[in-house]
Amino acid sequence: MIRRSFPEELESAADRIADISRADLQVILRHAALLLRNIAGVPLKPAVAVALDSIATEMGIGRSDLIQSVLREWLETNAYLPVRIDEESETNGSA
Repeated sequence: MIRRSFPEELESAADRIADISRADLQVILRHAALLLRNIAGVPLKPAVAVALDSIATEMGIGRSDLIQSVLREWLETNAYLPVRIDEESETNGSA
C-alpha cells in the first residue's frame, strides 16, 4: 500500500467531505494543527545558523536538507534508526 503525502490526504478529504467519517476528519485536522504548530522550526543560535548556512552552500543544498541529513546520520549512528544500505555503493571486503 502506498502512503499518500499529508497534503494529498487533505485534498482527498476536502474532495469527499460528505463521505468522510467524523473520526477520520478529526484525525486529519489534528495532524494539520500539529504540523502548523511546529512550522516555525527550531530556533538556532546565530553562530550555529551561520555554520549551517556555510556548509549547506558549500554542499549545494538547502539548510533544511542539511539538517535532515545530519539528524538522520546521528540517529542511525546512535541506533535510533536502522542504518540505510545504499544499493548502488561499492563495497570491498566482507562483513
